[in-house]
This record gives sequence, C-alpha cells and structure tokens, in this order.
Amino acid sequence: MENPLPKITVDSSKLSDVDKALKTEWLVTNGLGGYASSTVLGINTRKYHGLLVAAFNPPVDRRVLLTKLDEEVVINDRIYPLGSNEFNWGIQPEGYRYLSSFSLNPFPTYAYELDRKFRLEKTVLMPHGKNVTLVIYEASNTSGDSVLVSVTPLVNSRHFHSVTEKNAVSQVFSQKSSDQSVTVQSPPSTLPSTLILLSTDGHYEAGRGEWIETFFRVDASRGESSLDNSYRPGVFKFIVAPNENRRFSIVAAGDKNEDKALNTLSRVYKGSQSIDALLDAELKRRNELLKGFQKRYSDVQVEDWLKWLLLATDEFIVERESTKTKSVIAGYHWFEDWGRDSLISLPGLTLVTGRFDDARQILLTFQRYCSKGVVPNRFPDSAGDKPVYNTVDATLWYIDAVLEYLKYTNDLRFVREELWTTLESIIENHVKGTVFNIRVDGDGLLSHGPQLTWVDASIHGKPVLPREGKAVEVQALWYNALKTMQVLAKHFKQDEKASDYASMAEKTKRSFNEKFWNPQRNCLFDVVTGDGQGDASLRPNQIMAVSLDFTMLDNLRAEQIVETLQKRLWGVYGLKTLSDEDPRYIGKYRGNWVQRDTAYHNGTVWTWLLGPFIKAFLKLKNYDAEWRSFAYKNFLQPLFHEEIFRAGLGNVSEIFDGDPPHEPNGCIAQAWSVAEPLRAYIEDVLLKRPPFEQQILIGYLY
Repeated sequence: MENPLPKITVDSSKLSDVDKALKTEWLVTNGLGGYASSTVLGINTRKYHGLLVAAFNPPVDRRVLLTKLDEEVVINDRIYPLGSNEFNWGIQPEGYRYLSSFSLNPFPTYAYELDRKFRLEKTVLMPHGKNVTLVIYEASNTSGDSVLVSVTPLVNSRHFHSVTEKNAVSQVFSQKSSDQSVTVQSPPSTLPSTLILLSTDGHYEAGRGEWIETFFRVDASRGESSLDNSYRPGVFKFIVAPNENRRFSIVAAGDKNEDKALNTLSRVYKGSQSIDALLDAELKRRNELLKGFQKRYSDVQVEDWLKWLLLATDEFIVERESTKTKSVIAGYHWFEDWGRDSLISLPGLTLVTGRFDDARQILLTFQRYCSKGVVPNRFPDSAGDKPVYNTVDATLWYIDAVLEYLKYTNDLRFVREELWTTLESIIENHVKGTVFNIRVDGDGLLSHGPQLTWVDASIHGKPVLPREGKAVEVQALWYNALKTMQVLAKHFKQDEKASDYASMAEKTKRSFNEKFWNPQRNCLFDVVTGDGQGDASLRPNQIMAVSLDFTMLDNLRAEQIVETLQKRLWGVYGLKTLSDEDPRYIGKYRGNWVQRDTAYHNGTVWTWLLGPFIKAFLKLKNYDAEWRSFAYKNFLQPLFHEEIFRAGLGNVSEIFDGDPPHEPNGCIAQAWSVAEPLRAYIEDVLLKRPPFEQQILIGYLY
C-alpha cells in the first residue's frame, strides 16, 4: 500500500510574522550526530544552526563548517538579495520578504518568487551516514531575460558549543579553487578542518575573503555568546536562460583534513547525475521506515502526525565510532548520547518501530562502557571517548530496557550470552556499594549521592535539587530491576539466584511502603533523606512507582498517586516538575543559565513523562476501551496535533513552560519527547502490546 511522505507548509502569511517565523525551525540529520538546521526564514538564530554541522568523532565532536548559503538574483540589472542575516542592529538584507512558502516535504524547501517572473526553490538534505550536505536548487525563469543566480557560502570551523569571536579572526581561511569547486582550510587560530564545496553547474569565483559578524537572538535571550564570525571566501554563479527551467546543486563535505574530506566526498558524489540518486535514496529510506511500520501495524491509521513521529525516531539513532555500534542522541541541537535518555527512549525509538538490531546495538554500546556496575551518564561532546558516570538511574533504566527488548523479541539467548554477566555485576556492585555513594542500605532501599537522578540541573557546580538520599523513582527502578533479574534467572534455570533476587525485592518493597507514603497528600515523598525525613514536594517522579512493570504499590495507593498528579501537575504537553501551589514554582523557562536551570525542574513541563503517566493511568483502568479513547483525546492529542507543527517542525520539543500557553523550550527535537508518547500511543492507547510480553512475564508480575 502506497504511504506518501508527510508535508508541512508554512505560507507567506505566516512567514511575514518575522518574530514567530524565527521561532520555527527545521532539522535534517545524518545518522552520525551531524545535522543541518535553521529557521523557516533561513536566518540563523542559534550558534547551533548551520547547513553542515559535522560529527568528527561520531556522534560527538561536532563542528560548524558551513554556516549557510546566501542567494542573490539579478534580473535585467535589478538585484534581488534572497539571503538574510541578523546583525545586532537588525536584519539585513530583508530577502526573506521574497519567500512565498517554506515546506518540509520531508526535506526543508524554501520557495522564492520574484515579480512573477522568476522562481527559485532551495532544498536541503544530508546523505545518511556521511558528513555531507546537498543543497538542490530548482530555477524557473519565465522572463525574457537571462537571470544570474549567485550563491555565497559563509563558512566556519568551530565547535558547535562555541562562537568564533572577532579577536580570533585576524587570519583567513586558505582556499584552493577550480572552475566549479573550492577547498577551504581553517586558519591556525581555529579548530582544524577542511570544507569542500562544489557545484554541479555554473562556476566559482574566489573573492578577497572577508569575515561577517552575525547575531543570534536565541543565544542572546539565554545569556550566552551571541555574536559569531563566519568567513565569506567567494561566490558560485549560475546563469538561467530566458524561459528556462534549470536545476543545479551545491555539495558540501567536511572532515578533519583535506584527505579525509576528499574521501568523504568521493564516497557520495559521482558527478551531477548522482544528486538524483542521493535524493531518491533518502526519500526511499524514509518511505521504507513508514512502510515497515504500516506492515507491522496493518490496522493502524497512519496520519501525518504519526508519520512525522515515526520519521523523527530515526533522527536520534546514530552510529558510535568508538564501539562501532548504535547509540542515541538525547536531543538536538546540543545534547550528546546520554545513558538515561537513550535507555528510556529505546522502546519507542527501536522496539515499537521494529528496529530490533538497533536495540541490540544500543544495549551493547552501554554494556561495553559499564564500569563498576554503572553505565555512563553521557559521552561529552569532545574528541575523546571517556564517558562520565554521575548517574544512579541510568543503570536501572538499562535493566528495564533489557526487559522491554525481551518482551518484543524473546531473544533470551542474546541476553544470556551477551548481557547476563553485566547485569549480575550491576546488582552485585549496587549491593556492595559503588561510585557516587550508590549502595543498598540496610533497609533494602538504594541510597545515593546528590545530583545523580534525571533532576540534574546545577548552578556554578551546585545542584539546584540535590535529591541526595533515596529518590522515589530510584527505589521504583531498583525494585523493578530486582524483579527483572528474578525473571531472567528463572528463564536461565538459576533458581537459587532467582530466589535471592526475590528476597531482596520483597525487603525493598516492605521498606518502601513504610517510608515513602505521605498520608497528608495521599501520594509518595519525592526523596527520603539519610535521617528518614521525607521531602513532601509534589513532583512527578513518583509516577514510575506505578508505571513500571513491577510495582511495590497496591491499587488504592497507585490510584491516589495518579489522581493527585493528574490534578496538580498536568501541563497539557506533559507533567509539571513541581506543583504550582509550591512557592518555589517557576512557570516560565526564561532568562540566563541561572534562571533557566532554576526553572528546569521547578515547574517546567516535561513531555517524556507522558509515557509513564499514560501507562500508569491505563494500567489502573484495565486498559478499558473508553479510557484508552479518553487518554488519547486528553493526554496525547494536543501534543500530536499541535506541537509537531510548530517550534521544531515534524518533531517534539524537550520542555514547555509550566504556565499557559505552555510555550515550547529547550531542544527543538528531544529523543524521549518523541519516543515515550509514541510508545504510549501504540502500546497503551491502541493496545498493541509487545508480542512476547506474557511469555516473558507470566507468573512473575506480582
């Protein structure tokens, strides 16, 4: 069955609202952690925007190599500047006024109309697995004059977290040019890189070279460095004859040095005829993703919003060079592959979508870096591969991800041969004590140091919410891990170990119910400290004590928790991180680092929490059809029908303001913001349960 790709169109009336249009962004990724991204006006508003942001050590060490391409059209001696940039005094020139539309179809396409005589379309895509960007131009000249189209590249060579400051631009990029290409080498004062630009037609003219300083309004609003200098080496020129339709392209390839950049280019570009093949391959890859899902769920109506979610899942799955396996980028633009995010996202990104080999590889990636019973919290975006381990929950989410994988595949052999020893060592290390004061206490609960949960914001190195002691979701995950180990041990005919895990789990359950229940609010304490005091802050973390497969709560308490969270923390696109009745509540995520990090977990809405919330809600309703319909309409429909078509087009933002109208914030595309609502929709709302769920869990749930 034909399943056409989805399309989002932003027409000229919406593009004319400049401030709103500059908050509407697009993203194209390459499966390596690299990407191209900008706004629907083609004006960069962040240091992270660029037409070629290449991952030199996939999926990290990302460098902005090609900032943008600015076009200019000359018709009968009249100059039409199409490219626009923002400077600290304003936008110049106002070329965006010639935009008739912007579309994502599925690649970003800008359409310019000039006096009804000339039309220029510009489409951006990246071949999968390559640090290459293709920009395809379609020109239609209905005038009686020849038209000159000039395309001016702005290049850079900086880490994407930084800007190129004025005092660093005393030197210039070196360039070697030919008739249709230029090789640009970074100056010694910047990070070493080579960018090759070539055109399929026309010719290149080297210029005298000059630096252009532009302004990033989003970075300025966040109190970050907001002035960046890009280099203008020359210009590509193309002639479009009278009454001619003409197609031409510019290919950008980058790497650490010229040899590597040439190798990258040669593997992609085989002459102008290869452009169509590359475009077709990327369209086919996206169509295959949708067709594979439709084949798997033949009775599910795949509307455009669902197509966008499915295509978005692919953007986060990346190659990790250090292990030659897959990993997950937590969010674009600035996050790396984080353990917690990868493992929470794994079911929605890979299992619901049938990408089981990718799931195996992701599990192997984090297994190979497991140290002292802890999987990495994240891999810093730098040239090295040394991960950091400051997490208590990522390792427990790892065990849960193994369980979810088995529910979809029944691949007990893989788990037994590849992962079981690591899983055992995780429990052993947690029992005897490991890094960051992570250890099982005498009461069977898991104790830990500060700033080790997903609530991890800090200001000047000091955690905003330390949550030191025994965090509620950590206990839920610990119990779930022990019960999962019991299940696996049983499947592996290790009855004595299964009994040991069961005994440990029972002790944890008993202590949890004694120490975490808050009778004044009919819900759970967020943290129990070392001296036994409970933190009564109303936060969403306790939802995991209901949603996970193995729960320590009876139905009455579970229902009271879900009801309380729905009533006090609901935020349309997710759950608020703190009740608005709390004096510490901050309803808007705004300002500099200090202001934003203070708000990050003190009222800000997080979309990923929709997944566990819906699972908990429907589990308690016995997945009744009426309640599943209710959950879709009230919990998911606003996200699916609204959010995908604003902010990061075709994607889901990281966070939202706690206060109405709940403006999107943070990353424009977040892995778990896509994965968990998608998983909840398929598994819980449509009740397409994992095929081996009962076979894996039978007899062990309680």
